[in-house]
Amino acid sequence: MTRRLLLLSSSRDAAGVYLLHSASLITETLGESVERVLFIPYAGVTIAHSAYTAKAAIPFATLGYHLHSIADAPNPIDAVGNAQAIVVGGGNTFQLLASLYDNDLVRAIRDRVHAGAPYIGWSAGAVVTAPTIGTTNDMPIIAPASLRSLDLIPFQINAHFTDYQQPDHQGETRAERLEEYIAVNRATRVLGLREGSSLSIVDDEITLNGTFTAPVFAFGVQRLEYSAHDDISFLLREQRHAV
Repeated sequence: MTRRLLLLSSSRDAAGVYLLHSASLITETLGESVERVLFIPYAGVTIAHSAYTAKAAIPFATLGYHLHSIADAPNPIDAVGNAQAIVVGGGNTFQLLASLYDNDLVRAIRDRVHAGAPYIGWSAGAVVTAPTIGTTNDMPIIAPASLRSLDLIPFQINAHFTDYQQPDHQGETRAERLEEYIAVNRATRVLGLREGSSLSIVDDEITLNGTFTAPVFAFGVQRLEYSAHDDISFLLREQRHAV
């Protein structure tokens, strides 16, 4: 399967650097032939599409790319079909997916990526590449036509994964919530993407970037932690389905 993806847990590193902390990964993913990237700002809820686009355009311009917004396109489907590369920003995953369905872009993006267009997404933009958005952390502020998403990868992602639990907090941990998910969706694996981490995917190979490990949750087996030195391409070879 043809695909070239960079999936970031978040847009900033611990020092607050916006996107440029992953500069080398971005240029490696986009390659030398890409000059213009199509930005999808739909996940933004409290920021206007124009403001979000202007914000994201700065680091991409620093790297030599012109970023233009799908919100300015007369025909969003044609914009995706002609895109040299696709960049999907973070925000609320439900808002993002609802907008993709409203504009008939789910299949269009999937087809364009399978045709070879690089895809870069952070936070919600990474989560939406999974079969469903069922492992997002976001509030369901809007109901998409379906929870089925881009299905560019066969496993689920939980962005901003953390094991931290404040001492006085009596609610579920993130891990407990993901364990509930796989208890219901038993044929599905979930990868927790910690802050500062990302996934580079080229065809059927996947690389974990960063200094932190990534947990993988699967029903009936102990949670396993993988590092950047481990081969986790098995996640792409196992076709699993989620709801």
